[in-house]
Parts: sequence; structure tokens; C-alpha cells
Amino acid sequence: MFPMTNELLQQVRILDPVSGTDQLADVLITDGIIKAVAPKIAEWSSDTVVRDCQGLILGTGLVDLYSHSGEPGYEERETWASLLAAATAGGFTRLAILPDTVPPLDNPSGLARVRQQEGSHPSHSSPHLYYWGAITQGVEGQQMTELAELAAAGVVGFADGRPLSNLALLRRVLEYLHPLPIPVALWACDPKLKGNGVMREGANSIRFGIPGNPAMSESAALSAILEVVSAIATPVHLMRISTRRGVELIQEAKARGVPVTASTSWMHLLLDTQDVSNYNPNLRLDPPLGNPDDRIALIEGIRDGVIDAIAIDHTPYTYEEKTVAFAEAPPGVIGLELALPLLWQYLVETGVCSALQLWQTISTNPASCLGQSPAKIANDQPAELVLFDPQQSWTVAQDTLKSLSRNTPWFGKKLRGRTVKTWSGLT
Repeated sequence: MFPMTNELLQQVRILDPVSGTDQLADVLITDGIIKAVAPKIAEWSSDTVVRDCQGLILGTGLVDLYSHSGEPGYEERETWASLLAAATAGGFTRLAILPDTVPPLDNPSGLARVRQQEGSHPSHSSPHLYYWGAITQGVEGQQMTELAELAAAGVVGFADGRPLSNLALLRRVLEYLHPLPIPVALWACDPKLKGNGVMREGANSIRFGIPGNPAMSESAALSAILEVVSAIATPVHLMRISTRRGVELIQEAKARGVPVTASTSWMHLLLDTQDVSNYNPNLRLDPPLGNPDDRIALIEGIRDGVIDAIAIDHTPYTYEEKTVAFAEAPPGVIGLELALPLLWQYLVETGVCSALQLWQTISTNPASCLGQSPAKIANDQPAELVLFDPQQSWTVAQDTLKSLSRNTPWFGKKLRGRTVKTWSGLT
């Protein structure tokens, strides 16, 4: 049971994509519930904590479509406690975890065990954790899991988080899932076309002498997935879109009425192959950073609504695992604490997209892609909110990060913009 709390946020900039709101107002929060939103609130109780929020932003809580947990299996990378702390520090109120834990989440008993390990974190700021159930046993892409049993156990949807190259198996999975109102997320990547490529193929991969991964490894697999989805009509979320051609194929498919949504990672909107010139192993991603035209197409896809959501794909690794040559580094970076300030700085402050557009792609749309109702900033709604200061400067360092891992190209650098407080909507 939480103690009673009353908080008044005065003259805060409200961002609510559901209502299309971008305005200055006062907001009163009592016991995790939004009690009033008004141009000016003149009366409040004596025990109310009043905060002057001029220059601050109050948005609906951020939603991450897919990320990785260290625990169970790799607690040295991330524990449940550190993951939840990092999510809270980054403004996330909902977090969906991919099933590639050890053991993987491919059966109801494994899901129950993970929920027990996760433990209870009774706080107004604790994010809601959701779990993707594995599509295939051991996330190995060979044999279908007991999808109905996992659905009954409460998974948020189905995803291996790895390419599913067996199209006959994919067809059976989509046919089986057709009557179930639950999301399925697929990563379009042809491992054979990818080969040993660790950087997006192009002029820069040649210049830097790094094995190239051709864009067709995504587009060929994506074309095949879209054909299967079109024939079966089971809604699918396409994760980790990273190429210009991928955006074009999704745009064409949506125009034909194919039931798909799509996401890209935050890193693919900010950086491209030109940034790999320093061979920083923390820029080794999968899919790899795109060529400059890929990044431009992804940004346009976000603005046009072709790409529905931005995912964090938080992937923690230890210092030892990442401190190797670029081509030998495991792919992935952390991002829960860094995504909002950097997306705001790179996209909103530069005028590339509006504040509401950004918030829609990291809050409202990801919730919809998970089949959930998005948060709202309105009277009598749960306070699922993030208070963000776009001007606060801080240095990304061991003592400022909640995540146990440090694998980010921004480690040691000063950023502008930081979450002040997160309310998860728990009462």
C-alpha cells in the first residue's frame, strides 16, 4: 500500500498524442491518478508537493516494443533490478522483453519462473514488464512452440527476436495464430545473404575494410514475409527495419492493405555507416547501421507513418565482451536511459519531426503495436507519465547509469536532456 501523495505540476508542457495535445497547463496527481488538467489550478491541499515545471515536458509514459534482459542467464550484464531501474530512469512505463533468456521463454513454466525471479517492485515508478513468448522451441527457428499455451499463460505476443528463415514454418505459425488476438513480431533477415557481413555493404564498408552485409539480406526476406502475410492475413509486426528498400516495401504493402506494422531501432535514426569510421565496437549492431540514404529513408518513414514505432532493443553486454575488434564484438547497445534525450536532440530540436510525432512513435504507437490501450493525459486516468527536462546536462558515466552495462558509443560524453520523474500508473 502506497502512502497518499498529492503533486501539482505547474505550467508544464503537455504532450499527449492520443488527444493531439501540445500545450502548457497545470496537472494535479493524487495517488497515481490524474485528478485535474487545467490552464491554471488555483486550489490544492496543504500536503500537496508543488513543482514549478516551466521548461519541462510532461508526456505519456514511454513504451519499448522489444529489449533484452540479462537475467536469467547473464546477470553480469543486467539484472531485473538494474533493468527496471534503467527503464524508469529513461522514462519507460512499459517494457516488453524478448524470449532469448537462458533458458528461453518457450513454455509456460519458464514464463512463470521468470516472473517469480523478476520479483515485486511496488513503486509508483516501476514499469510494467511484459514478455514475448518464443515462436520456436529454444528460439532456434526449427519447431513451433505450444503457442496457445503460451498465449493462455499471458505472453504479450510472439517473437523469437531472430530471423525465421523457414517460410513453411512461418506459414504454419501465422495460420495457427490467425484466430488469436495477439501480436507476432518478425525480423526480416536472410542469414545466407548476410554471410559474414558485420556492417551495411556500401562505399563505407569498402573504405573501412569491414565485411559488408548487403541491404538485400533484409529486403529479400521482407518480400517473402510480406507475401506470406498477404496470403494468410494474420497481422504481423515487422521489427528492426533498417534499409531504404525495407521502408519502400512496407509502404507498398500497407497501400495494398497488408496487415502489418513496423518499427526501427532508435540507433538507426541517429547514426549511419559514416559513424563507423572509428571502429567503435559499440556501433556493431544487427541489423547494422544503414548507409546515409537508409537513415534518411527511415526518418521519412517515421514522419510519414510508414514506420509506426521506434524500439530501443536494449542489449546489454559486459565491458569485456564488447572490448574487442569491431567485427568480433557481439551486436547490440544499451539505450533505455539514452534514447529519449538523444532522439529529442537529433530529431525534435533540429526540426526533423515535431515533439508530438516523436512521442507518438515512442509511446502511443508502440502500445498499439502490442495490442494495448495507450496512456492518456486526462482527468481520472492513471498517471502513466514521464517528466522530461530537455535542457538538463549530464555525463554518461558509471555513476549516472542505472544499467549494469556500459556498451554505448556515448559513454563518457555529455548529453542534454534527462528524465526528471516517471509515474507508471500503479496505484
